[in-house]
Amino acid sequence: MDKNLKLPSHIAIIMDGNGRWAKKRNMPRIFGHKQGANSVRSITTACAEIGIKYLTLYAFSTENWKRPKQEVGFLMKLLSDFLDKEIKTLMKNNVRLMTIGETKKLDKAVYKKLNNVKKITSKNTGLTLVLALNYGSKMEIARAMKLIAEDVKKGIIKISNINEKLISAKLFTADIPDPDLLIRTSGEMRLSNFLLWQIAYSELYVTDVLWPDFDKKHLINAIKEYNNRDRRYGGIKAL
Repeated sequence: MDKNLKLPSHIAIIMDGNGRWAKKRNMPRIFGHKQGANSVRSITTACAEIGIKYLTLYAFSTENWKRPKQEVGFLMKLLSDFLDKEIKTLMKNNVRLMTIGETKKLDKAVYKKLNNVKKITSKNTGLTLVLALNYGSKMEIARAMKLIAEDVKKGIIKISNINEKLISAKLFTADIPDPDLLIRTSGEMRLSNFLLWQIAYSELYVTDVLWPDFDKKHLINAIKEYNNRDRRYGGIKAL
C-alpha cells in the first residue's frame, strides 16, 4: 500500500451481497453468510495491519429479524462460532471488540459470549472493531430522544441545553468517532437504516463487489478513492 495515502480513522461497512453470492453458485443463502464471515476476518485483519483505528460492521439489523427463522438461527450460530474462533485472532492483532445496538435482545448465550470477548479484548490498543448487532439507526435516534426527555423531566437538563453534541452523547456510538468512510458492497445505492446521524459528512463508496469477494485489495481501492475526495464539511475549498 502507498505510504502516502491518508488513512480514514473510522471505516464503516454495510456488508451486502451474501445471498446473491450464494445464489450465483446455486447454494443456499446460509452458505453465502458463512463465506461472508471469512471476509469479516480478512478485512478486520487488514484494517489492523494498515493502521485503521475504528471499523464498524453492520452485522445484524433490527429488520433482519423478519428473515426466515432458520436463517436468523444460522446467523446467531455464525456469530457465536465467530466469537469462539476469532478471539485468538483479535488478541494477536491487538483488536478491541465493541458493539452497538440492543444486544440484550440477542440469544442469551450469544449475548454472554459477546460480553466476555469484549471484556477480554478491552485492554487492546490497536483497531477497535465495532459490530452493529440488532441495530437500526431510527431506533437508536428514538432511544436517544427518550433518554433526553427523561433527563428533562428529572430536571437534569433544560430544553435549551439540547444540541447536536448532547444528542450524539446519547447514541450507542457516544464513545466512537463518526465514520470518515462508509463502504457498501454489492452495488445497492441505499443506507439501509445504518448510522444515519453519524454519517452526515462521511464519504460514501459503493462497489459492485459482493461481500464474500471483498478483500484487502478492494479495501485499499476504497481508501484510494477516499484520498481523491475533497472533504469540505459544507464549506468551500481555500483558494
